[in-house]
Amino acid sequence: MKFGLERFLEDPALRAPLAGRRVALLAHPASVTRDLTHSLDALAALPDVKLTAAFGPQHGLRGDKQDNMVESPDFTDPRLGIPVFSLYGEVRRPTDAMMDTFDVLLVDLQDLGCRIYTFITTLRYVLEAAAKHGKSVWVLDRPNPAGRPVEGTLLREGWESFVGAGPMPMRHGMTMGELGHWFIDLLKLNVEYRVISMDGWRPDAGPGFGWPLERTWVNPSPNAANLWMARAYAGTVMLEGTTLSEGRGTTRPLELFGAPDLDTTRLLADMRRIAPQWLDGCRLRECWFEPTFHKHVGKLCAGVQIHVEDPQHYHHAAFKPWRLQALAFKAVREQAFDYPLWRDFPYEYERDRLAIDLINGGPALREWVDDMNATAADLDAVAAPDEAAWTEARKPFMLY
Repeated sequence: MKFGLERFLEDPALRAPLAGRRVALLAHPASVTRDLTHSLDALAALPDVKLTAAFGPQHGLRGDKQDNMVESPDFTDPRLGIPVFSLYGEVRRPTDAMMDTFDVLLVDLQDLGCRIYTFITTLRYVLEAAAKHGKSVWVLDRPNPAGRPVEGTLLREGWESFVGAGPMPMRHGMTMGELGHWFIDLLKLNVEYRVISMDGWRPDAGPGFGWPLERTWVNPSPNAANLWMARAYAGTVMLEGTTLSEGRGTTRPLELFGAPDLDTTRLLADMRRIAPQWLDGCRLRECWFEPTFHKHVGKLCAGVQIHVEDPQHYHHAAFKPWRLQALAFKAVREQAFDYPLWRDFPYEYERDRLAIDLINGGPALREWVDDMNATAADLDAVAAPDEAAWTEARKPFMLY
């Protein structure tokens, strides 16, 4: 198969509309060709593309920042001599001066298929800026490694943030190119937009189910270490809104969770008792880990690792990472109702709303966890209609 970038590089006819126009690139470390050439370098080598600027999202163009809320500066690319603007530094939205440096913005970002992943929000912001300034946006499309399944509640009105770009569920099942079409329709933008689509993407085919296993995985952000993390991320990202470690400071971040004071044997037993159907499609393993940085640094944590590697144990349609992680929170609450589960310190520069609510686009999941009388069916009753509505709403924008 071919990603959008490769089709763009190989076919001069796709590039022909750029003749005489200044081109900028929005990219990050995973923006590479099959031979692992970074897209900035590949585009700079094309004689018919006039590259005048580049942009980096959260964590940087080439990848320089480990944690959230650690900003990247603007700089001049030492090899190409063009300005590189940070969209996770002094600004989140491109300024008028930044927009003046190009006519067409190429977007080549590898997403993880989760609403919380901030590259989606950055896409929205550049589309809005392009509409305002009369610029064009082209997305060089890439796979959604989590595939097409949908899970989670829709972001509620008033809960928009840098980790919540619009009313989509946690696991949206779309590509960046498709999401661009959806944003334009949602926001009623008047902007020249096109998608350089992939050729041969088969999101329903195993064993990759969204990610072509013949392709090298390059971390799109520092803690997105592999496909297994991408599969679990729509659930494990919620750990960022809690006091539990999400495995930052270990070699398997966002594939496991834990804390020094957890009884994981009881935790897993309670999870099986409360909602055994939400454990389908994966294997859970008790483990121990000691983070070298971040939450519980230097402390031995009792934890659980979510395993979705083995094709015999991983079942793509059955795996529900958002419900699985919600179930783990519920089991923690049953283990100790007064457990200080919810993180109360700033998250993505938000200081007035709980991180767990910001992540979920509303308070529904937290309220379900904290309601000792709430059942699995109660959470399903909230989420299932949203999932059905999104599955229908996204249909007009799907390209594959």
